[in-house]
Amino acid sequence: MANAHISALQSKHADLDARIGVEEHRPLPDMALVSQLKKQKLKLKEELSGLH
Repeated sequence: MANAHISALQSKHADLDARIGVEEHRPLPDMALVSQLKKQKLKLKEELSGLH
């Protein structure tokens, strides 16, 4: 059960990382969106660190 939760968090973390990369490489990136995505990614990273 815990492994499934960790896998789900890692998947969400990777998805956010991909979305950040796409947004940052657009001609006119939405920096507010990038900031929001980075905050979400950091929360997931902190949650993952607490589970390990």
